[in-house]
Amino acid sequence: MPDGTASGHWSIKRRHGKIARILQTASHTGQNAAMVKTRQILLENFDEEVQDKLRVRAEDSRSARNRFERMLMDITRAELGDCASFDDDGFNLHRLPSPAGGRGGGGEGEPDADIPLGRYELPRRSGEAHLYRIHHPLAQWVTQQAKSRKLDSAKLMFDYDAYGTRVSTLEPYRGKAGWLTCKLLIVEALGNQEQHILVAATTTDGVVLAEDDPEKLLRLPATTRAAGLFHDAGNAALAADVENRRTQLLREINQRNLGYFEQEVQKLDAWADDLKLGLEQEIKEIDREIKEVRRTAATSPTLQEKLAHQKRQRELESRRSKLRRELFDRQDEIEAERNDLISQLEAQLQQQVEERTLFTIEWELQ
Repeated sequence: MPDGTASGHWSIKRRHGKIARILQTASHTGQNAAMVKTRQILLENFDEEVQDKLRVRAEDSRSARNRFERMLMDITRAELGDCASFDDDGFNLHRLPSPAGGRGGGGEGEPDADIPLGRYELPRRSGEAHLYRIHHPLAQWVTQQAKSRKLDSAKLMFDYDAYGTRVSTLEPYRGKAGWLTCKLLIVEALGNQEQHILVAATTTDGVVLAEDDPEKLLRLPATTRAAGLFHDAGNAALAADVENRRTQLLREINQRNLGYFEQEVQKLDAWADDLKLGLEQEIKEIDREIKEVRRTAATSPTLQEKLAHQKRQRELESRRSKLRRELFDRQDEIEAERNDLISQLEAQLQQQVEERTLFTIEWELQ
């Protein structure tokens, strides 16, 4: 008989499968109003992460936005303001932002004047709309504006109910307040640069928001209030969590780079072994030929034949000596190359870490 845990897992799996089938049925042509309502109720009462997984099973999953696309639309809404009107499927761009409030001219801090006005959708649902994506010039301008903006300290009042989707891991923090900081970590190693966003948050009583809960908190709608002051306990708890997250991130990067280092050394060792084996096999073949020549020379009936075999033996021995010297020389060269590579990789493995604080806020979750 399976234990209680296994039975629970099977029950959850069976329940999710049943829900997925309901969602698929509700998406078929000819769906009735009752099924549409059932689908909506089911989605509203499940956690956001579960919803994303269920949508993958749904027939319309290809048109659903992923988390990063939703984030792009959110930041676009914030940066464009009244220059565009937004709906569930996309937005209509009425004019380009500019300091003068008119159409942009492509100057410093302004979007490219060639960016077309009109309808934008992500994903595109109509042939007349522009496909909005991260590499679109408008999206590039939006993200650059957001990245370059200086953010002062503030207090954000997050509205859980206004988000419209259940985020179960944040529910225990409703009615609580605390501090949140967002940092940019730039890590250089092995000749590459990586950028990582580190978000950490704590409550006023020192409870750390685990895993990606700080990022989830930032997704909620919020209003701004005047910021108060940090107290020592809040600073200490937040700083400790930042350091823990930073250490974990750098450890993961180091482990990945260590794997690359080991792969490169293994490639070099394998190449050296192949080269050595090839030369050694060639030397062994020459040894075999020398033995054969000696045996043949011993039974040769004439002096002329014996001299010919002796000459052949001398040529083979000379070639063998040359190969042996070549083997030693190549082994020395390979060893020098190996040491060179290891020195280079060791130098590149030394992480150069730059840390920038993007913003620090007080927060309260309603």
